[in-house]
Amino acid sequence: MKTLEQYQFKIKIPEDDLDDLKHRLQHTKWPADPDNDDWSYGVPAGYLKDLMKYWLNEYDWRRVERSINAYKHYRIHMEGFPVHFIYQKGIGNNTIPLILTHGWPWSFWDMQKLIGPLTDPSSYGGNANDAFDVVIPSVPGYGFSTPAPSGINFWKTADVWHTLMTDILGYSKFAASGGDWGALITTQLGHKYADDLHGIHLMHTMELDQFNKERPWDVFAGHQTAERTPEEIRQQSLERMKRFVSHYAVHVLDPQTLAYGLQDSPVGLLAWLLERWRSWAQTKGGDVESVFSKEHMITTAMLYWLTGTVGSSMRFYADSAKFPWERSHDKTPLIQAPTGITFLGGENPVGVTTEQRIKAFRTGPKASLYNLHYLNAHEKGGHFGYYENPEAVLFDIRSLFRHMR
Repeated sequence: MKTLEQYQFKIKIPEDDLDDLKHRLQHTKWPADPDNDDWSYGVPAGYLKDLMKYWLNEYDWRRVERSINAYKHYRIHMEGFPVHFIYQKGIGNNTIPLILTHGWPWSFWDMQKLIGPLTDPSSYGGNANDAFDVVIPSVPGYGFSTPAPSGINFWKTADVWHTLMTDILGYSKFAASGGDWGALITTQLGHKYADDLHGIHLMHTMELDQFNKERPWDVFAGHQTAERTPEEIRQQSLERMKRFVSHYAVHVLDPQTLAYGLQDSPVGLLAWLLERWRSWAQTKGGDVESVFSKEHMITTAMLYWLTGTVGSSMRFYADSAKFPWERSHDKTPLIQAPTGITFLGGENPVGVTTEQRIKAFRTGPKASLYNLHYLNAHEKGGHFGYYENPEAVLFDIRSLFRHMR
């Protein structure tokens, strides 16, 4: 019988793949891009060329690879496909197992800033009693969790995560946290497997049936702005919607068609990811590097391109629409597991301040879905909270689970 240690995994990209990447970067065919310094047509060629030069001349994958490999990685076949995950045991006698799940266009590496403080809090100015056993998987079809089968989606992934935490790692009870797709996966865990969870922590409140609509490719289907809404708020709402519409529709309807271009061109892939980083993060005046370092952006692009998973990561949207979510029970609230939510100011609803955010949520339509135990709102951060404001996420995770040990 194999032990977990026999599934240890080291990331080592073949040199031929890096040589191929260099060749492609050197021979990028650039489209014309007039009058686009303000990003009004998408990613400007000038900035993208600067990033490409950094990628080609300064970025050091092998150094990054060593940093990633400093943590314990595993890769194990489950449900017929490989699942990659970081697994770092906490230092202490009263640790809680915690699975952290990323979204798109993220990777497991977006959670890197939390690993040390969660597993060894006393070395980071925290209390040793707040230690966690941390599990950070790559979502099926992302990074090193490949190849993934057709049809895998968020609610099926929740089943895989439950098996990983209970049958593979041997925990009778665990905690979960997630953002973006990770929030949906974590919410489904809190719905279907509440009895096996200490609780769940969410960065986003996403409805489990959001793909069960007549137009699942329309992320704002059915959304209407009240007639008496001031014009300024209405326009801000429309601008906010634009951030999500294009990628959402294409990923649901035509992910494979887009994948050919993005997998063939690393610069094309970087541009597609870059548009979302800039649109969804809480940047300073649109400066994406006020949030993400060049190294982190390129590393994320590398993790998609080198593993050939840009297509399968986008199919996750299509397969969430093709295979609708179904209730596991009719209990109230729908998500039975104790729930904590972190709100970040960069994603405040239009017209709602950070100070108003918790009250607005409690009086809104989603609050009744959850077994709410903890809410907190922070001014700093946008869609990528684990990377943008790890201190806030760490504080809220510790606060939520401190009395559940």
